[in-house]
Amino acid sequence: MSAGEQRATSFGSVADSYDKVRPGPAPAAVDWLLPPECSIAVDLAAGTGLFSRALEGRVPQVVAVEPDARMRDVLAARSTGTTLLAGQAEAIPLPDAYADAVFVSTAWHWFDPGLAAREIARVLKDGGRLGIVWTSRDREADWVAELDVLRAAGEPATVAQVRAKLDRHHSVALPGDAAFGPARTASFGFTRTLTIEDTLDWLATSSGVITAGQADREAGRARSRAALTARSADGRMIEMPLRSWCWQADRLPR
Repeated sequence: MSAGEQRATSFGSVADSYDKVRPGPAPAAVDWLLPPECSIAVDLAAGTGLFSRALEGRVPQVVAVEPDARMRDVLAARSTGTTLLAGQAEAIPLPDAYADAVFVSTAWHWFDPGLAAREIARVLKDGGRLGIVWTSRDREADWVAELDVLRAAGEPATVAQVRAKLDRHHSVALPGDAAFGPARTASFGFTRTLTIEDTLDWLATSSGVITAGQADREAGRARSRAALTARSADGRMIEMPLRSWCWQADRLPR
């Protein structure tokens, strides 16, 4: 298994913590991403169902597709209004022209974009929506970006590298023959108040931290704890700025 594959499949080892401490999308982001009429939505690479649960109650039928059995187990327990399937972006186990929308939450950068774009176009109805979102800490604040440097040794080593990495992750480049119309983008900021311990657990759900050695993980946690404690008004809680970065495009007629 390559280093990239190891990172991409690492999240299942922390599935419970991942679901507990990672944020769901900003409600305004879900509003913006949903097409006007959406009866069937697919959450692709659904993880533990953070985005699936944001769709429940808004969309009559939500289908989550996730390749990792460990993540699916958590999703099944906590997203009871969602239909769950084993599968991946490059081979979606759904029929042609099935869904009104396909969503990808904080996962597009793990896909083969050419294969995924063709599969998503196959599964979408004509005019259906492809919506991509990343929800995480808002690294426009220097102290937030510095947490990415502190949590693990090596790259990224500077705030500039943190932001450059995010720019790469938040880019969507479809192949020239992809069956989608013009893309639109938006972002939505919000805040979340967390304990320092939960914030440290959240930082530890990064693939780079999960796959690091124990000594590096412990050292990164200690550095991050010191920075968060210094930032906290009471030494226990932290108010974290977050943002949902969104991209959408509609499927062209067949």
